[in-house]
Amino acid sequence: MSIPIIRRGITVGDRKINSLINDLRATKKKLLEGGGEEKIKAQHAKGKLTARERINLLVDENSFTEINPFVKHRVNWFNMDKKRYPGDGVITGFARINGRPIYLYAQDFTVIGGSLGEMHGKKIARIYDLALKNGMPVIGLIDSGGARIQEGVISLSGYGEIFYRNVMASGVIPQISVILGPCAGGAVYSPALTDFIIVVDKISYMFVTGPQVTKEATGLETTFDELGGARVHAEKSGVAHFLAESEEEAFMLVRELLSYLPSNNMEDPPIVDTNDPADRMDEELNSILPDDSNKPYDVRDIILRIVDNGELLEVQSLFAPNAIVGFARLNGRTVGIIANQPNYLAGALDIDASDKIARFIRFCDAFNIPLVTFVDTPGFLPGIDQEHGGIIRHGAKILYAYSEATVPKVTIILRKAYGGAYIAMSSLHLGTDYVFAWPTAEIAVMGPRAAVRILYKRELASADDPERFLKDQSKKYADLFANPYIAAEMGYVNDIIEPRETRPKIIKVLETLENKRESLPPKKHGNVPL
Repeated sequence: MSIPIIRRGITVGDRKINSLINDLRATKKKLLEGGGEEKIKAQHAKGKLTARERINLLVDENSFTEINPFVKHRVNWFNMDKKRYPGDGVITGFARINGRPIYLYAQDFTVIGGSLGEMHGKKIARIYDLALKNGMPVIGLIDSGGARIQEGVISLSGYGEIFYRNVMASGVIPQISVILGPCAGGAVYSPALTDFIIVVDKISYMFVTGPQVTKEATGLETTFDELGGARVHAEKSGVAHFLAESEEEAFMLVRELLSYLPSNNMEDPPIVDTNDPADRMDEELNSILPDDSNKPYDVRDIILRIVDNGELLEVQSLFAPNAIVGFARLNGRTVGIIANQPNYLAGALDIDASDKIARFIRFCDAFNIPLVTFVDTPGFLPGIDQEHGGIIRHGAKILYAYSEATVPKVTIILRKAYGGAYIAMSSLHLGTDYVFAWPTAEIAVMGPRAAVRILYKRELASADDPERFLKDQSKKYADLFANPYIAAEMGYVNDIIEPRETRPKIIKVLETLENKRESLPPKKHGNVPL
């Protein structure tokens, strides 16, 4: 008698479960539609992808797992009870990129304009909490109308929760922001707190106040592009680190960038088999510098001959072009490259270059990436604008960053290394482990002509042929000081090498520094000259 009852119960249960599963499938299918067909069409009409399309392009195939897809906002003001969408305008979850696990969030502009409210913010904060616990990078795909005005101060609290986690995660896990639409008002400060910002030309916009408010406040008329377009932040403000021509290129940049980085500050960067011999020499380097030490050249030509397979991922390539920073590999291991660029401002250090270099040093130090510095600079850039703009304060950031960094540090002096810039550019005096110099190196307080004008001021004024006198004395000064030998005699340069030997020399030194251990004096934190 009991058997039919059990069978009957199972049959009834099957029907119920099947009904619930069908409901779940229908609900999840609805989730995939975001704000609906019309909103998706509008997104595509702007030349933009949807949040889910972006995730599928970015991550490894079938690796994304969504978290909290059913979350909705809790506010009823301003008819918001009629605008409840599952997910609340942001998709969050975890996935893999190049086989490595990451957490990510993607704001969905088709849902309430991707505006950030209380629950939207909580979803992003939850992703950060999980990423910090598990030591995994966070990638944010940002496309938002900003704070959800209908939620008032509640929406602002959401931003605050995210900002706090950005700071807590800084130096612990890599954070990458990809701007794929508007990012305005308080929203800009979360990307600004992350390690890298990628913008897309004609799609990305970042500003604290938009064109309309700017006009009302200042009377100046401007456009979205002129005020905070992708190129503005890549070239002028330095806010953006990479400029992409399309969303697809932006996602390729994310994948390439992550390939150089560890997942967290407790790991070393991944080792890649590049098939580039560690003992490879490049004879062209012996004749690559111009005979005239005042003649410019592109320092990239030197860097690309030294690093593995001639590959350099340059960071902020359009901003402060008198300095080069970026990631490369030597014998398969990630290194941070820093170099003066004689092709622009003769490689002099100015306010923007100082900020660019110092920030990059601190990122590399936080994530166990050795620093390799190529020096050719006549000094800090002179001028009223520079002095009034605070070149003293900004230049001090380089000194601070190099001195604070405990990762392996190797320096190669190519040509000019004058005055305070010689000290600042990873000199032995700032705790650098090894300093090499090419025979072309000029290490002195200042350039020969400037030195002679000071040393022989009276003689120069009374000379029959001042220009001839200046030229002769400059040559004598250069022969005495504008070379690497006195610095080598003092032990400030560890070795003078042939340029062709540079790659194998750096690799050998870095191998000896693999187990380097160095600690700073106990303190809560230092006071960076911000």
